[in-house]
Amino acid sequence: MSRDVDRARSADMEMEQLAELGQQLRVDAVRAADAAGSGHPTSSMSAADLGAVLLAHHLRYDFDRPRHPGNDRLVLSKGHASPLLYALYRAAGVVDDAELLTFRQDGSLLEGHPTPRLPWVDVATGSLGQGLPVGAGMALAGKRLDRLPYRIWVLCGDSEMAEGSIWEAAEHAAYERLDNLTLIVDVNRLGQRGPTREGWDLDAYGRRFRAFGWHTVEIDGHDVTAIDAAYQEAAATRGRPTAVIARTHKGRGVAEVEDQEGFHGKPLPHAAQAIEELGGVRSARVEVAPPPDGSVAMVSPSSEEAATPRYQVGDEVATRDAFGAALAALGSERGDVVALDGEVGDSTRADAFAKAHPDRYFELYIAEQQLVATAVGMRARGYLPYATTFAAFLTRAHDFIRMAAVSGTGIQLCGSHAGVAIGQDGPSQMGLEDLAMMRAIHGSTVLYPCDANQTARLVPHMSRLPGIGYLRTSRGATPVLYGPDEDFPVGGSRVLRSSPDDRLTVVGAGVTVHEALRAADLLAADGIAVRVVDLYSIKPVDADTLRHAAEETGCLMTVEDHRPAGGIGDAVAAAFADGRPGPRLVRLAVSNMPGSATPEEQLHHSGIDAESIAASVKLLVEEVIVS
Repeated sequence: MSRDVDRARSADMEMEQLAELGQQLRVDAVRAADAAGSGHPTSSMSAADLGAVLLAHHLRYDFDRPRHPGNDRLVLSKGHASPLLYALYRAAGVVDDAELLTFRQDGSLLEGHPTPRLPWVDVATGSLGQGLPVGAGMALAGKRLDRLPYRIWVLCGDSEMAEGSIWEAAEHAAYERLDNLTLIVDVNRLGQRGPTREGWDLDAYGRRFRAFGWHTVEIDGHDVTAIDAAYQEAAATRGRPTAVIARTHKGRGVAEVEDQEGFHGKPLPHAAQAIEELGGVRSARVEVAPPPDGSVAMVSPSSEEAATPRYQVGDEVATRDAFGAALAALGSERGDVVALDGEVGDSTRADAFAKAHPDRYFELYIAEQQLVATAVGMRARGYLPYATTFAAFLTRAHDFIRMAAVSGTGIQLCGSHAGVAIGQDGPSQMGLEDLAMMRAIHGSTVLYPCDANQTARLVPHMSRLPGIGYLRTSRGATPVLYGPDEDFPVGGSRVLRSSPDDRLTVVGAGVTVHEALRAADLLAADGIAVRVVDLYSIKPVDADTLRHAAEETGCLMTVEDHRPAGGIGDAVAAAFADGRPGPRLVRLAVSNMPGSATPEEQLHHSGIDAESIAASVKLLVEEVIVS
């Protein structure tokens, strides 16, 4: 009997210590925001008990080895609650008190929203609705690739439950039976401007998750005993992910701000008083449980199957076909390459990878946000993802791509069926803004091959890029222009026609390279020589070749199967934005709203086919003669 009493007392003391740790985290969040003069302490205070129990009892993590393959991962989806995360790091002993108080200051690693500049942060967060999708990608890697028993913990706020990306992730996580994924929803009732849609109706959230196939646990998020039991239940649940839905109070523990509107994103008005009310500054340290031993066994390369596909000059081959074959070959060469599809693999030709490497092929269905988020999550776990869909549909995932760049995550994207050249499907299927979107991404590389051998060479080049890569492929077959042994370095271009008599330079990429060559033949018949440049690297652009062509021909004409803004024309113009006198620049692009028509008709209606190029050149030449 006395042993039972001792155990009960010990358990009570342990729970008291957890509650004290929660108070410490609250105090540190208040202190950090007060020192910065900005931040989100009240959003951190609501989740402090949830974080305390996780750190002290459930997280298995080696802070000295953040890349340990067996580490659990914590994704702070409500990234504005970064003071809580940094307070957890202080409690773990990896951030000291002085550094905590540099929060949000210039040069500090403790940014307003966390980024991987800190070694324990896997992905940047702060754009709400992204933590669970990325966490699902990590959990999928754990289940299907690493096959290690680590757990992914995602802490979300209740406001972001309105984001559609949350429910894309919820559906996919349940479909993949990701029982290594635990979502913690901090239901503190208050958003930025007032109450959230569901308030404290925990069952409203629970019904949704259960409808998707999740296990749910609804608790008082300030009851550390209930939190501890909920996390244990999540870890014991098999065959489906778990959502711990916790009722909390924003600004918990400080009467002036607790559950009060108007304090979101602001330091507490009376920080010293609040710290005293919370019991003062503490310095407890938590011995975080280490991860279990384990290692990831990457697939061994198969040199016999790794040969880059080769095509004969003059053959008619679609660049999307070459992409699929080259990706499958790269998968044989590198065991860390994975392919992700948005239910169009038979069109993008990513299904070639699926046939060659089914264990590393992932179908995300028509959920482009989850497609890119899964790529980000898998990259965080050490894999090299190539995610593919139609170029037009990648626009749905733009914010995920943007945040991947903030994370410094090197994922590779392929957009097929680009431009009006796809033909009869019409404008809803035409990628006409993708080059602009991808050029604007920080640190991105944008490639647009015109033939099969060029495509086959660029696919493995993408695997060595430091940041986000984008490859644009075409639906229709085009002539192979280059030999199979030629190389195409990133940042390069090719001059396909050149003579001392060139009157101007036509710059194209992808399908318009072939139209430019045809136009050059038409013009040559009329005695007009033009230079033709294949600008397969849109970013970085080959400024030296463009400047040389401008010096020798005086005028550059860009031709692109893309909207006028942000694409090839702007990339070429940027090569002359260094203050020196620039050449005359003329742009042919898709300015109309296409309908349904054949590819040839589409190119003509948009004024980017060979005849339109030739006619525009003649007008320019006549202007020069007249002037």
